[in-house]
Amino acid sequence: MGGIKEVADRAGLSVATVSRALGGKANVSAKSRQRAEEAARELGFVPSYHASSLASGRNHNIGLVVPSVHRWYFSSVLEGVSETLLDAGYDLTLYNVGELPERRDSVLNDFLLRKRLDAVIAVALVLGEDEIQQLLAVHRPIVGIGGTLPGAASIRIDDAGLASQLTDHLIRLGHTRIAHLTGNKELNRDFKLPGIRQRGFLAAMEGAGLPVHPGWLVPADFTIHGAYAAARQLLGTAAERPTAIFAASDEMAVGTILAARDYGLRVPEELSVVGMDGHELGETFGLTTIDQDPHGQGKLAAATALALLDNVGPARVREAGDGGTAASGGSDQEFPTDFIIRSSTAVPPAGQQA
Repeated sequence: MGGIKEVADRAGLSVATVSRALGGKANVSAKSRQRAEEAARELGFVPSYHASSLASGRNHNIGLVVPSVHRWYFSSVLEGVSETLLDAGYDLTLYNVGELPERRDSVLNDFLLRKRLDAVIAVALVLGEDEIQQLLAVHRPIVGIGGTLPGAASIRIDDAGLASQLTDHLIRLGHTRIAHLTGNKELNRDFKLPGIRQRGFLAAMEGAGLPVHPGWLVPADFTIHGAYAAARQLLGTAAERPTAIFAASDEMAVGTILAARDYGLRVPEELSVVGMDGHELGETFGLTTIDQDPHGQGKLAAATALALLDNVGPARVREAGDGGTAASGGSDQEFPTDFIIRSSTAVPPAGQQA
């Protein structure tokens, strides 16, 4: 088995270039990386990451912190992060903090500070100033997804603005009796997104001069099952039903459609439904939604973390992350979204228009 010098000779590259290529660093051309990898395979050369870590001060390991790995959004982000890090030759350490405060504290105050990680990606976590400063103090890049983290790079969508757009879509169709399925208290305790989307809904209703029925702000848990139960209760009163429902997630929108079918309500002829996220079930149910591409957000977050480590330029981040812009330590990137109109929305039933 040859050493790195033999690999460099066979690839026709310098030892430094081969070292960067096999170490997953970004400042190597695709052609040079391919030549180095082919030469390494032919010679049976396996780089010593222990030696590389000692020389570079890196562990080639990035941590990903998520509230719940089994949920669709977080698993989609995980896939995007994992793909990009694997392509760059980096390991991924996953921290699934769940709903236990003590587990979250252990991750933020212990595991992430052991200096085994080169960077940290935090998804949908609202970190306190002390927590952020503690992480920044160990001089590791931090990238947040789903909200702005002061002093750290952030990737987000305009949740309030997009929620207003979805509500405006229903209003433009002629709906005035619009209900909203939002998140419950547990979700809003740390994962603040439900409250932000609800503010967007309320802003659109107020802007149109429309009242919000006090019983039509319905909490659920962002799952199909939870929204199904909540929507059944909402739609169970035949005397006064909404003609449209804005569900704060696609999974809740699917649960709403299933509940409507139980009551014989046709979607969209008798009830329009919109969701938000871009879940793969949206196409199956003909759901009007906003696709935020969490897989792409994960890719961009990983590319941003690698860019912060290698201090590369904007083009490289866009190439690796399929969108966005380059990140400095405290940059805030708004991720592009797609408004997708399908068959779950229509004008309100005759006689129930404004």
